[in-house]
Amino acid sequence: APTAATAAAHASAAPRGASAGFSHPAAGFAAASTQEFGLDYFLKGALAGGICCSVTHGALTPVDVVKTRMQLDPAKYTGMVSGFQKVIAEEGAGGLLTGLGPTAFGYFVQGWFKFGGVEYFKIQAAQSMTPQQTWDNRNAIYLGSSAAAEFIADIFLCPLEATRIRLVSNPTYADGMLSCMTKLAKEEGVIGAFYSGFGPILAKQVPYTMAKFAVQGIAAEKIYDSLGKSPKEMSSSENISVSLASGVVAGVSAAIISHPADTLLSKINKAGAGGSGGMLSRLSNIAAETGMWKLCTQGLGARCVMIGTLTAGQFGLFDIVMQATGASKFHFHNPESDEH
Repeated sequence: APTAATAAAHASAAPRGASAGFSHPAAGFAAASTQEFGLDYFLKGALAGGICCSVTHGALTPVDVVKTRMQLDPAKYTGMVSGFQKVIAEEGAGGLLTGLGPTAFGYFVQGWFKFGGVEYFKIQAAQSMTPQQTWDNRNAIYLGSSAAAEFIADIFLCPLEATRIRLVSNPTYADGMLSCMTKLAKEEGVIGAFYSGFGPILAKQVPYTMAKFAVQGIAAEKIYDSLGKSPKEMSSSENISVSLASGVVAGVSAAIISHPADTLLSKINKAGAGGSGGMLSRLSNIAAETGMWKLCTQGLGARCVMIGTLTAGQFGLFDIVMQATGASKFHFHNPESDEH
């Protein structure tokens, strides 16, 4: 069984007024209560998720602009450095911020539902099991809670991602997010304009988020184990450092897994891509034209850099905001460690 150091013990102390030895009878973590993990906690988790996703995706807009151009026009944009140079030469430095509005807003909404949803589903699953069952099934809980949360988040993200990609692929299409969305809806209808990429965005985001949270959880456990400490034995800055390091590992893994769908998503939101048929027909045409190797590798290096940095930043910022709001972050806890 994992050692006490490996166990990601639940954060700090019991709720005010509770004794230090209090343990919820149906939860796989120590010092938990309905009050501690109630609506207030989930709202703080959602807010922290919205902020961390909006800030990180917004900050990496220039990288995303070049990555998207490489996927849409690989003959012209052959690499990251040359891609940056071409965008600046042709459109000015401001061209690197194309789509910043829908990116920042879209990912705030997505982060709200994703991180908030993961915390909600994760804790609901933990409270439905015995402590040992929760610990033994923590990876399945990570995977299930992240998949459910991401599906909900993508319903809100998809229209804004379609808007961002249209602005990046055709900077002269509209002046900004709202004018672009209005024009798209008028020309293609709401479903055609904003949800043609819903299949690809699910295929991209759901496996990405499942890998992101599961790998980060495993990587964090390994780091704590190597340090010989549990989260509650470390300072706030040390825990944030663990989140940053494990986030890099999780981000690169998730980027590789989800990259083919990311390439399809970029291409299907480009005007005229894949012909004029339905979504599945267009996706099939795009995949055939591009080829599986290019779907898996086109822009992958840039995306690994982007997603590795972004994911590390998200987990680090999430911890910082949660601490700022006074929330004690939920961690899976190995009940066997209490016996040693």
